[in-house]
Amino acid sequence: MKTHRTQAIVLRRTNYGEADRILQLLTPDGKMSVMARGARREKSRLAGGIELFAICEIVVTEGKGEIGILTSSRLIQFYSHIMQDYDRMQFAYLAIKLVSTASEMVDGAEWYDLLAETLAGIDKLSIRLELIQAWFYLHYAALMGYELSLWHDITGDDLLLGSTYRYDVAERGLRAIDGSELTSEHIKLLRLIATRPIKILSQIGGIDSIIADCLFVSREHAAI
Repeated sequence: MKTHRTQAIVLRRTNYGEADRILQLLTPDGKMSVMARGARREKSRLAGGIELFAICEIVVTEGKGEIGILTSSRLIQFYSHIMQDYDRMQFAYLAIKLVSTASEMVDGAEWYDLLAETLAGIDKLSIRLELIQAWFYLHYAALMGYELSLWHDITGDDLLLGSTYRYDVAERGLRAIDGSELTSEHIKLLRLIATRPIKILSQIGGIDSIIADCLFVSREHAAI
């Protein structure tokens, strides 16, 4: 029987029978469902390697139908700090839910990369949650096919230093409005969020006064 070794993030765990679990996993190759036989038993060799909020290495053997059989699992990285902060934990659950649903509609290895980086960012308590959320929403929207234009407004004109803008929900872009809330500083930060990894963004200072507005734009654009 064919076997497959890969990395995975647990999206959902469902109890089955007396001691088994059915797992929905996100891998670099897409989503898969596997049966973890005996995983709920106290001395199961599988249980410790299929935690939530973790990167796992798994070995799956072909089973009957579409569900594979999990034959081996181990933790590569467990993001334990996520569970130390309620808001971070709730956002981690939300990110998993959104990616799980979206990956059914839009296939691609990028979903695994998005969720893996998001969980790693949430786990770093020194990185402000609003920054991670804004990053997730912008990249989530882009993978869904709605990348936010941060170089042109909704009319196609260049975004200009000194001008102010507002996010237009109907047009899904930035509209130039005198005296509006989004300044060139907001645009600069949004561009960085859209193009840089979370680890790099965490080194940026002086964003206290603008991160809430950037998060609002990002969430509105992702339609969350």
